[in-house]
This record gives sequence, structure tokens and C-alpha cells, in this order.
Amino acid sequence: MKILYVCHRFPFPPKRGGKIRPFNMINHFNEQHEVTVASLARSDEEAKDGEGLAAHCKRFIMAQVREPWQTLRMILRLPTLTPSSMGYFYSPYLKNEIDALLKNEKFDLIFVHCSSVAQYVAHVKGIPKILDFGDMDSQKWLIYAKMRSFPLNIGYWLEGNKLLKEEKKLAKQFDLCTCTTKAELDTLNSYQTEVETDWFPNGVDHQFFAPDGGAYDPDTISFIGRMDYYPNQQCMIYFCQDILPLLQKRKASTKLVIIGANPSEEIKKLADLPGVTVTGTVDDVRPFVRRSALMIAPLEIARGTQNKILEAMAMGVPVVCSKLAAGGIDAVPGEHFLEADNVDEYVDAIITILENSKTRERFSKAGRERMLQNHYWPNSMARLDQIVERCLTHFKK
Repeated sequence: MKILYVCHRFPFPPKRGGKIRPFNMINHFNEQHEVTVASLARSDEEAKDGEGLAAHCKRFIMAQVREPWQTLRMILRLPTLTPSSMGYFYSPYLKNEIDALLKNEKFDLIFVHCSSVAQYVAHVKGIPKILDFGDMDSQKWLIYAKMRSFPLNIGYWLEGNKLLKEEKKLAKQFDLCTCTTKAELDTLNSYQTEVETDWFPNGVDHQFFAPDGGAYDPDTISFIGRMDYYPNQQCMIYFCQDILPLLQKRKASTKLVIIGANPSEEIKKLADLPGVTVTGTVDDVRPFVRRSALMIAPLEIARGTQNKILEAMAMGVPVVCSKLAAGGIDAVPGEHFLEADNVDEYVDAIITILENSKTRERFSKAGRERMLQNHYWPNSMARLDQIVERCLTHFKK
């Protein structure tokens, strides 16, 4: 089968959330099919690194986009009904290349990851098409609108509602639509588009993200995430201001390590607080996480699956996260990880792990076992194969 796979971020190397899911799909499809990948690179470095995708597909089309042109494309869409984010992920070059491919070749399936690039093939008829929303992006923007102050909140509200309308429209132009979690599927089904829907989970590389048998520091908490990403920034500021001081009152030796690339100045200043380390970019996050007693994810803005949580649990590091972040994990709160919804619940859950090595060991083992069962890429890809087969069968009728 010949597959055209379109995604919004060039999916190699698979080192961040927006690349991990599409890479694993492409790599899986490539085992039995001919896969042509069409995507965007946003820098010379990303373009160079992305060349490694050649080993995982038949060929790829890479459109390199640059600032300030992409921002200008966003601004030009502000007075229109088209979401500005779709302008950001638009490339005339990529559009022409995809159109040429579809004109000159016969594809058996078009698979799109992320609604932002569905615009390239939404008009195509006569070929089975699947749109993997991943996360329902409109809902994230609408959450932003509630979290940000005027006038930014107006911009986020407007973009969120534009995206909501566009997601409903796009869904109707595909034969089947998927997403990452059951919670996202509920949102998608609420659109009542009458299009078939399903979901398949993100996985985690259990061999790469695995325990190493080394000792951990019973006083250290870790957080992983790109620190130029607002939800990560917001949750770390909240944690350091409201939760960490109370933790340190109960356990004075408590330390926090914030691990993530491109920290903003506001995040860098958190390192001035007692017990806080901000690492910035590191070659490998695993040693930092493995040496910590637990990993936190106190996210107040979260959609879909937080890969940081899957990776920590796979490494045997217990997780304490918000109820919102927990919605993307196929695991049971209180059995495989701990969940919190306010300052006191965070403090109690974290202290439970820090002060009881047996409790930590129980969550360490239970968390990894759950990842091996429910967030295992081969199982997820087997589910994807069933979804594709259903789409093809339905299309033939």
C-alpha cells in the first residue's frame, strides 16, 4: 500500500511530543508499506537533523519555513475565519509538492497528523483519508483564554473558537478521525460530525526509558519539559510559589530540578529559590529523572498525553500529577501514580513518596508495569492497523 503521511512538525529525531507520535506511526507503516512523508522544518538545524528520517520511509518532502514569514501568515488570518495557527503551518512550497504528488501518483491512503496541516489535503476526493487530531487543539486555546490576562485572553478565545469551527469542518472532510486519549475522543464525538472516530494511545520506548538500577536521592523532585512552552512555565511558577515552600516546611531538605530546553528569564530566576535547580538544555534527561525520588506534572493546561509522564513511569520513577494531566494516562490514580488537585493534595502526595521508600518502590514497579501493558508502541500500532483497515473497508462500500 502507498501511503501519503502529512504532519505539522518534521518527525525526526523523535525527541519531543509533537514528533514522537508521528515518527512511531511512520516507522510502523514503513515495515509493510511505501510511505511518503510531507512535513515542515522550522530551522536549518531541524532540517539537517530531519534527514535521518530517510531510513524510516520511502521518501520525504521537507518544506523549510522561516520567521518572520510564518508569523506574518498568522497575522494575515486574524481578520478572517481561518485559524491563525493554520497560517503558521502553511507553506506554498509544501502545498505545490503535495498537489504534484497527488496528480502524478496513485496513493492508497492519506494519513494526516494534526489538524493544522489537514488543509493540504482536505479537498482531496477518491482516496481514503484519516485525520489524527492527536489533541483537540481548540480546547487548549480556550483553556489559555481562561488563564491569560487581557488582551491576550481575547486573542486566545478568538483563536480557540476559530479552531473549534475548523475542527468540525475538517472532520467531515475525512473518512475517519482519531485522537490520543478517551478524553479527547469524547470531545471529538461531541462535535456530532457523523464521521467514524476512534483513538489509539501514545506509547513509550520501554528499552530507552528504563530503570538503570542506580540509587536515587530521596530529597529530590524532578520536572521535565521544554521551558519555552507556556503550560510548562506556568506550572513550574505555580509549583515554586505555592507548593514548594510548604513542602520544605515539612521536609526542609526537599529539592526541585527543572529539566528542559530554552528556559525563559522568569524560569531561570526560579533557580534563586532555595533548593531549586534549572538545568536548561541537557544531552539526556534520563539521569536527572532516575536520580529523583519522583517526577511532578502539576499542569493546569494539558490536553492529550503528557509524554513526560509516560517516560518517568517507564523509568520506574513515581509520578504526582494534576487531574488534568492524568486524563491522558491509561493508568489508575492511587494504584499506578498519584493525582492532586490543590496545594494540600500535592504536598501530601509528594511527602507520601519522599518519606516512605516502600511506598515509592510500590509505585515505581506498578507504574512501569502499567506502561509495559497499556502504553506499549507495538500494541498501539496494532490498534492503529485495525483503524486503518476499518477505514479502507468502509471506503470501499
